[in-house]
Amino acid sequence: MPHDSRPPAAAGHDHAPTGSTPRIACDLFCAVIDNFGDIGVCWRLARQLAHEHDWEVRLFVDDLQSFQRLCPALDPQRLTQLVEGVVVEHWHEPTHAGETLSIADVVIEAFACELPPVYIAAMAQRERKPVWFNLDYLSAEDWVADFHLRPSPHPRYPLLKHFFFPGLGKGTGGVLKERDLDAARTAFEASPQARAAWWQSTTGGPPPAADATVISLFAYENPAVDALLEQWRDSPTPIVLLVPQGRISGALARFFGVDAFAAGARAERGSLTAHGLAFTEQRGYDALLWASDLNFVRGEDSFVRAQWAARPFVWHIYPQSDDAHLPKLDAALAHYASTLDDAPRRALERFWHAWNGNGATEAQPGGGKAPEAMANWSEFAEHLPAFKARAQAWARELAQAGDLAGNLAGFAKTQLK
Repeated sequence: MPHDSRPPAAAGHDHAPTGSTPRIACDLFCAVIDNFGDIGVCWRLARQLAHEHDWEVRLFVDDLQSFQRLCPALDPQRLTQLVEGVVVEHWHEPTHAGETLSIADVVIEAFACELPPVYIAAMAQRERKPVWFNLDYLSAEDWVADFHLRPSPHPRYPLLKHFFFPGLGKGTGGVLKERDLDAARTAFEASPQARAAWWQSTTGGPPPAADATVISLFAYENPAVDALLEQWRDSPTPIVLLVPQGRISGALARFFGVDAFAAGARAERGSLTAHGLAFTEQRGYDALLWASDLNFVRGEDSFVRAQWAARPFVWHIYPQSDDAHLPKLDAALAHYASTLDDAPRRALERFWHAWNGNGATEAQPGGGKAPEAMANWSEFAEHLPAFKARAQAWARELAQAGDLAGNLAGFAKTQLK
């Protein structure tokens, strides 16, 4: 049933017709902090809960313009709309709690965005209290398993909030993965026609020669990119670079000496051929990962998709002050690189750290340090076969933690009994 037909304020599903099996109603609140990362995760979760678990999902989003980049079917001018089975509501101010105040069975506060006070008060009035989650950011650190699903009592109301922590190991919330994702990747890999069609529609040409290394580059602004582009230019074998339009595009324009490196751009220098790609909606991004031999990814959503792609990847973690992101980077490396031999493991660690602004430095007279140096591409590329094998094994290991939507839905059902 649509959200607008729910009884107001505290009723939720308590008034379902006798003998029926009511769908679980879920409200998911998302404040868009970093362009696409937050809404990317929330949109995937909302769709999964609706499609795979048959939940009735309403998604509150404060920035519909950013959301539309990931979901072109969305109309950013509409206050409320149904998109792919999910009710999307413009959360136009922090106190806004919907065009109709209606409390769901499950309430998800994504990334500590803070629910409207009137909504929390109405949650407390409901006879059967909602299952309330704070969905946190993904972390591979060991403490995550200890804090996952810990309850936190509200200081004023008889409500419990459970902290739901995505993670890379057992005992955490896992990460998002649709049930049909592996089958879709396998079908793409097995079909030369599908791959050729993808290359034609994406770059306007056929797939590259077999001796080329195909690399996708999706990153935050990064001073290390200039040195890396130079190494690719001087590579003994061809490099084909696929660059989705975004924050790294200016660096490509400078390197190739052009005004802009936008969608449809193509440029060559030495062994390097680069293509500028249009910004793609979420489902299109997976095919880019599958078409590449190596994927540079950033933030949380593309980091997770790269792992399911079972391809080698380099992660640009969201930078934080005082280098607070580096322990999180090391924690991810500890999981991902755990079974690699010493040489490829060290090469991977050096390369990831250099890409994240923690490259090799040396002391200078007067106590300063030399500029950070980009890790050696040839050293990293030498181990690509080992990284490929590890990526495939890691995707199987990661699946053992279960998928985030399934883990969340399973726990919520135990609380709703």
